[in-house]
Amino acid sequence: MSQPIPQPPGLPLLGNIKDVDPSNTWWSLKKLSEKYGEIFQIKVLGKTLMFVAGAALAEELCDEKRFRKFVGGPIVEIRYAVHDALFTAFDNEPSWGIAHRIIAPTLSPSALSDKFNEMRDITNELIENWKGLGVNNKIAPLGDLNRLNLEVTTYTLFGKRLNGLTGPEHPALKGMEDSTSEAMKRPTRPGILNWLFYGGKLKSATKTLRSYAAELVQYRKDNPTDRRDLLDALLTAKDPQTGKALTESEVIDEIVSMPIGSSTAPCLLTTAILFLLQNPEVVTKARQELDAVIGNGELEYEHLSQLKYIEGVMRESLRLSFAAPGFNIEPIPKKDDKSPVLLGGGKYQIAHNQAMIIVLAGVNRDPEVFEEPLAFKPERMMGEAFENLPAGVKKWFGNGKRECIGKHWAVQFNMVVLAKMIKEIDFEAVDPDYNLEQDGWFNVRPINFQAKVKPRDI
Repeated sequence: MSQPIPQPPGLPLLGNIKDVDPSNTWWSLKKLSEKYGEIFQIKVLGKTLMFVAGAALAEELCDEKRFRKFVGGPIVEIRYAVHDALFTAFDNEPSWGIAHRIIAPTLSPSALSDKFNEMRDITNELIENWKGLGVNNKIAPLGDLNRLNLEVTTYTLFGKRLNGLTGPEHPALKGMEDSTSEAMKRPTRPGILNWLFYGGKLKSATKTLRSYAAELVQYRKDNPTDRRDLLDALLTAKDPQTGKALTESEVIDEIVSMPIGSSTAPCLLTTAILFLLQNPEVVTKARQELDAVIGNGELEYEHLSQLKYIEGVMRESLRLSFAAPGFNIEPIPKKDDKSPVLLGGGKYQIAHNQAMIIVLAGVNRDPEVFEEPLAFKPERMMGEAFENLPAGVKKWFGNGKRECIGKHWAVQFNMVVLAKMIKEIDFEAVDPDYNLEQDGWFNVRPINFQAKVKPRDI
């Protein structure tokens, strides 16, 4: 017999409207997952929202024979900016398959090996900037890493330098934040308020982002090249299955989607800096590996596969930062079948059309899987220990066919930046008592974390 799904007590008519802060949704869901465990629900204005925060149930929801990605709520709202692009396409839209088959080959590990030097060299520019700040500096790592991410994304994928590591911030960064924050908030408001008071913010951010993308397209047209990157594929390739090419509007959709997707990386890396400051023994071990593998030379592509401890640091940072905070799942519809869907071997039952949100803040720290789940232990993310972890706690990039298409780009970028930062920079927290608090929209980031930087003291 199934058991009730936990739910916080609510208010008459309004339900649980006070249990989730629309300005910090994922932090609210983190706290609810800590209180209610592997599954819980809330009701807002008569609508049921279901959340899964346990590893076993998350793994069950990732069975693509029973469940699929749900495109609703904030993801539907961001379609205003990117239409039916890879991240936002509905399951029945052929545009997803066409774009995926065109884009995927350019983001494979082998294709990205050619972009390693570009990633590393631009990262070196940021490292040198930090080294030159002097003794009384104070930086916001997230801001600098956001700049780095946009710079590397734009150059490696689209072939143009923005030169935005210093000086005024590129407008696309604010455009990404405004568009995604507004997309998260719009479903929580009455439609009339969105139309009357908030439509301008999404419209302005969308214009900024699409202008950024259009400029990249025009730059490539004005500066022909034999460069084989993502932009080349978007502009010239045809889908091998249908023979269709992307329209220019669809090209712009996919360009805009890429920096939004990669914006999780600076959130991960910034949180990793905090974890490393809190665990100096990890820095010592990481530097021993870096010195043994690289020595006094420069980081090269072939070193990445040898940096097993750095890889463990990256994976453990992914787990605890939950920079990409979750993803939406729904049961695959069955014709003329509206019977309840059973979860956990019948422990729970949900409606046949109930969408669910996997909350990685809970899944990634499930005490049924991880001993000392809040501790930072890179060793558990290495070798046999990592291989033996259940698949449900490795869904940092989503699941199945709708998994993040930039996964390999993100792993390579995160490895490069982590290796360079640990090898060459000493960090010090401006506030030694800083405790991690996060907010975010399509990603989750530390709030108000500042650090001092200086060249590594060897």
